[in-house]
Amino acid sequence: MNEPQLPQVLLVEDTPSVARVYLEYLRSEPVAVTHVETGNDALKFINKRPPEAILLDLMLPDMDGMDILKEVVSRNQGSAVVVITAHGSISNAVAAMRAGAFDFLVKPFNAERLVVTLRNALERRRLTQLVETYKEDFGRDEYFGFVGSSLSMQAVYRMIESAAPSKATVFITGESGTGKEVCAEAIHRQSPRRNESFVALNCAAIPKDLMESEIFGHVKGAFTGAVADRLGAAAKANGGTLFLDEICEMDLGLQSKLLRFIQTGTFQKVGSTTLEKVDVRFVCASNRAPLAEVEAGRFREDLYYRLHVIPIQVPPLRDRDRDDDVRLIARKFLTDFAREESKRFATYAPQVEAIFAAYTWPGNVRQLQNVVRNIVVLNDGEIVVPEMLPPPLNSVDPASVGVRSVSRAAGEGDGTASATPQPETPEQIRPLWEVERFAIERAIEVCGGNIPRAAAHLGISASTIYRKRMAWEGGTAPSPK
Repeated sequence: MNEPQLPQVLLVEDTPSVARVYLEYLRSEPVAVTHVETGNDALKFINKRPPEAILLDLMLPDMDGMDILKEVVSRNQGSAVVVITAHGSISNAVAAMRAGAFDFLVKPFNAERLVVTLRNALERRRLTQLVETYKEDFGRDEYFGFVGSSLSMQAVYRMIESAAPSKATVFITGESGTGKEVCAEAIHRQSPRRNESFVALNCAAIPKDLMESEIFGHVKGAFTGAVADRLGAAAKANGGTLFLDEICEMDLGLQSKLLRFIQTGTFQKVGSTTLEKVDVRFVCASNRAPLAEVEAGRFREDLYYRLHVIPIQVPPLRDRDRDDDVRLIARKFLTDFAREESKRFATYAPQVEAIFAAYTWPGNVRQLQNVVRNIVVLNDGEIVVPEMLPPPLNSVDPASVGVRSVSRAAGEGDGTASATPQPETPEQIRPLWEVERFAIERAIEVCGGNIPRAAAHLGISASTIYRKRMAWEGGTAPSPK
């Protein structure tokens, strides 16, 4: 097993005797320190591999240390810079902090001061990277054809990213209309096979006596109507991805041939005795529970275990933090369809979005897509109002559906006791930072842990929430901004 790499620290100090003292201070620390004496050597090292932290003396023989600091900050590569300045040059240290340095040390300083400062710099860098990772992974509203910011969809996006580089077979499950083919295409587009063919077959839409020919192809005269040789999906997908939708609908007799194809990568066209070999990535999907189909005897157990290597469950719309994901998807459809149909629609009335959020969508995203297209085609205007809704949504009384918000979900106006009662005496007044902390933490809880979503409802940036939470965990009370 590979040992974890130590954090790289660059020490830029032009006086060798002083550098040796600093190196001795850090000898017991779990870091790898590299010492250079000039600014040029420092820039060469940084160009080769940006270190996690830089201990930077501002007084160098060939250039001003501030120039190195500005260069490091402008590259935005994540190195935490601690500047070292002489006693009496505090103004330089303040200028360095304003330019982007993490902290400063004033000579002379002891081992403990250096060690604590460096540990803090490395920890801050780690937390910053963690925050950026969370923002990147959990702040996506769209992803390769999907629209949705809910935690359940973020998990799907992560599964796709993990599965895509592999050649392992992926088995996608989910109700009709949830986007299983979109998931399969996303896997293909993220994979090394993205420049080759993506071939999709719906096993439920093709008669079973033609299915073998659709997959493997046929030769001329193989059966009545076979007037010429024909390539099947297996050959068309060579080098790419073969997506078998509704795989549980496949005839048992053909399942054995598919199993052999998956195991060997070889097949025979219908009516041919010649074995052909292809390189295909298999992705399949079903709106049924595949293991239940195995237990019922309708799906081969050996084929199930061959295909069910990486399972991905696409959640139904009703389980996708419905009030947000439905709105995101509906707005995207409205924009797209209005452009296609040359209509003026730009937004929905609040009552319409409330009805969308309250409805259970048994047909999932496909049903929502059909509803929005119906609205755009049969109506016109700038705002979609409840009167434009088709059945069954037109039977929902807008007055009975409240427009949801974080404050209402947190217990305001719904008959529950408020968790932040209004003070009646000066002694009951809570510090503003405590009220702010409660509001932020409650919003995160209401939003299912989705910090970017909570930030949007609160009207602040996600980075503000991350910063305040780090301050709270460190035992400080940041002033609200």
